[in-house]
Amino acid sequence: MNKISIVASAMMLSASSAFAGGLMTNTNYHIAFDRMMARGASFDIDAAYSNPAGLAWGHDGFQLSLNFQKPWQNRDIETNIPNFLAYPGVYNGYNGFENKKFEGKASAPIVPALFASYKKDKIAVSAMIGIVGSGGFVEYKEGVPMFNSLVMGSIFEQTLKAYGATNVVTPNMYTIDSNVKGKQYIYGGQVNFTYKFTDYLAAAVGVRANYYDGYSRVNLTATTHNGQTLADMKLDCTQRGWGFAPIVSLDYHQGPVTVAARYEFRTKINTKNDTKEIPAQLVAERPDLVAPYLDGNHVRYDMPSLLSVAVGYEFTPSLRATAEYHFFDDKNAKMAGDRQKTLEGGTNEYLLGLEYDINEKFTISCGGQRTDYGLSDDYQQHTSFACDSYSVGLGGAWNINDKVRLNAGYFVTLYTDYTKEYTADKGGYMGTGFPGTDTFSRTNHVIGIGIDYKF
Repeated sequence: MNKISIVASAMMLSASSAFAGGLMTNTNYHIAFDRMMARGASFDIDAAYSNPAGLAWGHDGFQLSLNFQKPWQNRDIETNIPNFLAYPGVYNGYNGFENKKFEGKASAPIVPALFASYKKDKIAVSAMIGIVGSGGFVEYKEGVPMFNSLVMGSIFEQTLKAYGATNVVTPNMYTIDSNVKGKQYIYGGQVNFTYKFTDYLAAAVGVRANYYDGYSRVNLTATTHNGQTLADMKLDCTQRGWGFAPIVSLDYHQGPVTVAARYEFRTKINTKNDTKEIPAQLVAERPDLVAPYLDGNHVRYDMPSLLSVAVGYEFTPSLRATAEYHFFDDKNAKMAGDRQKTLEGGTNEYLLGLEYDINEKFTISCGGQRTDYGLSDDYQQHTSFACDSYSVGLGGAWNINDKVRLNAGYFVTLYTDYTKEYTADKGGYMGTGFPGTDTFSRTNHVIGIGIDYKF
C-alpha cells in the first residue's frame, strides 16, 4: 500500500510564549515584574527595559541586576470528534462522538536576564539581555489531533477505495506512534541612552537586536500488527534569523506623579530554514504547502510593535501604585503563511501593581494583568494556539545592605478556554465532512529570584 499524504500547511509547531506578554513578545525579565506586574513607571534597574527614560531619576553610578526565572506550562487540546475518526468501521454515518485529550507539556530551563546601567548628572546609559520573545519547549507525546485524525481518515479512505467496504483497515488493525516537539526562543540584547531635559522631563532612545532560534520535529508512523507501514511522516526543520527594533521612551516626573510612555518598533525577523527531514511525497505532490519548510527557504516571524503607557503615583514615601496599558500590533507583524491576517485585532493588556515598604529592609508587592488577544477560529491551530488570560503576581524584596537587594516573586496565569467548532456545512472536522470541536486550554506558572547591586 502507498504511504499516505498528510496535509502540511500547519506542520510547523510554535512554542508560543511561556512568559507574560503578547503572542510573540515577553515582558517579564526582572523579578520586580513577577511580584508587581505593572513596572512601566519604574526608576529602578528594571527600567532598562520597562522605562528607560525613567533612569534619569534612578541611582547615580553603576547598577547591575541578575535574574533567574523558572516557568512551566500545560497546553492541552481536547477534541470532541465523530466516532467515524476513531472507529471508522461504519462508513455510512457515525454514532455519537468521542472525547480525547492531547496533553502538551511546555517548559524552559532556568531563564536568566541581565541588566546594567550607569547614571551621572543628566545622562544615563543602560543595557539588558534576555529572552525577549516566545521562549521554551513544548512536546505532545501522543501527537496532536490534526495529524492523528488525518492519518485515520486517509487510511480509511484509501483502503475503502482499494479493497472495498469489507476490507477497510480500522484502528484496531494498526498502531499510530505520534510525537510532536517544538522549540522557539527570541534572544534579545538592548542598549539605551537617556537624557534629562528638564527637572520634570526625560527621554531615551535605544535599539534591541533580536535573534530567533526555533525548530519543529514531527514523527508519525502507522503500522499494522504484521509490520506493514501505512503512514510514515518525519519533519525536522530548524529556523534562525536576526532582527532589530528601535525603541523610544518618555518620562514625566513631578512630585508623587510619574507618567511614562515607551514605543518599540516592529522587529522584522526573516528566518532561514535548515531542514534535515521532510516528507518526500509532499515535496513532490504539494510543493506549495511545504515551501515554508524547504531547506534554505525564508519564513517571517516578526515581533510586533509595542506601545506602553504607565501612570505611577506615590501615596506616601512607603506606598506606590502603577497602572499600565500595552498594545501589541500583531496584525501588522508578519507570520508564517500570513497568519496574522486571520486575527481580529492586536493584543490589549491592562496592568495594575502595588508596592509597600514595610521598613528600610523589606518591601512587599502584588499586581495583576489582563491579556486580551484578537483571536479568531482561523488563527487557532493544533500546532500553535493562544487563550485570553488573567495573571496575578506577588512577592517581595530584601535590602540586605545599602548596595544589595534580593528580589523574589511568583505569578500564575489563569486562561480562558477557547472552543473552536467545525460544522458540517464548512467541511467538518479536519475536512472530513463530520462536525466536531476542539477546546484549547493552558496553564502557566513562573517563579523567580534575582539580585540587584549598586556601586
